[in-house]
Amino acid sequence: MGKYQHEAQELLKAIGGKENVTAVTHCATRMRFVLADESKADVKTIENIPTVKGTFTNAGQFQVIIGNDVPVFYNDFTAVSGIEGVSKEAAKTAAKSNQNAIQRVMTMLAEIFTPIIPAIIVGGLILGFRNVLEAVGMPWLGQQVADGVKVFDADGNPAWNTITMVSPFWNGVNHFLWLPGEAIFHFLPVGITWSVSRKMGTTQILGIVLGISLVSPQLLNAYAVPGTDAATIASDWVWNFGSFTINRIGYQAQVIPALLAGLSLSYLEIFWRKRIPEVVSMIFVPFLSLIPAIILAHTILGPLGWTLGQALSTVVLAGLTGPFKAVFGAIFGALYAPFVITGLHHMTNAIDTQLIADAGGTGLWPMIALSNIAQGSAVLAYYFMNRHNEKEAQISLPAAISAYLGVTEPALFGVNVKYVYPFVAGLIGSGLAGLISTSLNITANAIGVGGLPGILAIKAQYWLPFTFAMAVAIAIPFVLTFFFRKAGILTKAEDEKLQAAQEAASVPSTVDDTPIQLISPLTGEARDLSQAIDPVFSSGVMGKGIVIDPSEGKLFAPVDGEVSVLFPTFHAIGITTSTGIELLMHIGMDTVGLEGKGFTAHVKQGDKVKAGDLLISFDIDVIKAAGLITETPIIVTNQTDFDTQVIGNLPRTITQGETILTITKN
Repeated sequence: MGKYQHEAQELLKAIGGKENVTAVTHCATRMRFVLADESKADVKTIENIPTVKGTFTNAGQFQVIIGNDVPVFYNDFTAVSGIEGVSKEAAKTAAKSNQNAIQRVMTMLAEIFTPIIPAIIVGGLILGFRNVLEAVGMPWLGQQVADGVKVFDADGNPAWNTITMVSPFWNGVNHFLWLPGEAIFHFLPVGITWSVSRKMGTTQILGIVLGISLVSPQLLNAYAVPGTDAATIASDWVWNFGSFTINRIGYQAQVIPALLAGLSLSYLEIFWRKRIPEVVSMIFVPFLSLIPAIILAHTILGPLGWTLGQALSTVVLAGLTGPFKAVFGAIFGALYAPFVITGLHHMTNAIDTQLIADAGGTGLWPMIALSNIAQGSAVLAYYFMNRHNEKEAQISLPAAISAYLGVTEPALFGVNVKYVYPFVAGLIGSGLAGLISTSLNITANAIGVGGLPGILAIKAQYWLPFTFAMAVAIAIPFVLTFFFRKAGILTKAEDEKLQAAQEAASVPSTVDDTPIQLISPLTGEARDLSQAIDPVFSSGVMGKGIVIDPSEGKLFAPVDGEVSVLFPTFHAIGITTSTGIELLMHIGMDTVGLEGKGFTAHVKQGDKVKAGDLLISFDIDVIKAAGLITETPIIVTNQTDFDTQVIGNLPRTITQGETILTITKN
């Protein structure tokens, strides 16, 4: 039985039922729905589900934030709903009908860059660590000495030794780490062309080959181009075809040339697939796609992309270093969090990478890290104000930690955007921190490390000013969040929630609290639930009840109610009574793997049943032949609402129809 069966059932109802779901999939933290009618989704009910940390709509998808357990939740949801999940690509395709042209472009860029983000994060960590090893002078390591003379910097201050200068071991580590660092950043076009092919549904190995052709050692390294005169390039770095030549220039770390080349390859392959007979397509489609794409990349698209990339980085660099850099920093710092909400933040990856390639560093990434910190501080303040509310504390504290580590979605969608005033406090704090960052010319030499660890990516000479900017990003949102709440500024959303909770608490309960007795649904050996083999059940996390090892393969209804859940494999069933008791009966352990073999259902989901009605027949021999156990938990899943007591002593042999549990409303 799934860990989140009950929550999944609640979510299905709250999003408008099975008929309102066009497609469903999941990512690392979120359930992603394409809904026929988004207005049918009851957001308030969804966000009150204990497992749910927030909701938002983006790129034509209604997204429900679950957290790291989302794969488990997804499996339970598909089992409960009977909806077959689709791939992320299929869900995104279905969602395009809900998007405008700009949203589609942003979605495409996000889908291209998202798969390579893990590599960029690793590369950022590596470069950040190398930065500490080789660029940070440390007084306790002594002053640098050259030719027997102590070294001073341009300002007359002592130049201190770095770790690599005094330690052969760490010097070796530093050199070794450049191997993956170079692979990630210098050969980034390979990852981009692969990702484009993957997103477009074309042949990925061709994308990889195209990427390699952009960074081949046969080409003049892109980093060497600025220092190589035109005459040398014309004589030494060209393909000479007699009547004309083509420059042999590489595109290391170049984003836009790789993006354009990858798209040309994919569209060529799609074009030829439609026109070449299938019997010879394996030969001619790859050839007629790859070779023209390589030619286009080195003649038109590469130079064009290089020019566009340099123009873009020049404009952004002017904003970062020009006379209005403080204004630019304040605006970008304040707007980055809204960029995350809309998906526009994926554009900054390309800009950052281009800035590093063209200028040797980026001033955007420090502001991104500061924005992460600011939103984390806002939600941390919210946690302190609501730490006695268990549900809010469970959402806000992990969200704050996540934001401080560079992942802000749980903080944004779980708390800040929902209640507005923490979000605004975070925007103000990040705007001020961005102003400081650009005013002090803080620059990062890598991307990928966000939040508080982002200091590792900052150039060593800017560590102290960045620390000051971080202090602002921590303090200002934290203080403002408290101030807004106390002054009642922008607190309407939270006030409405509090009012609704108070009204609900003031309504007298109409639920009958008369104890209800459950009969045994099975014949067999009854034991205390703590004796269950599966720790999920034995720990009581799923609910309270009893476990029975059946001697007969028939499961009967233990109480009057409605079949609320019937798994497609018929190995588990849920019943909800008129008084609100939610029962789960799970036949055997890991029996979902039998895919229904040996199980026969005599009811369907939604049926009304009486105590003693036959629900499911199952073959005990089939279960045991598969190496599985047959013990069956019978539990009350909404245990916080009801108290469950076992009747009689355990363990004992029990007969179907014998009274086994007494359930009372708390």
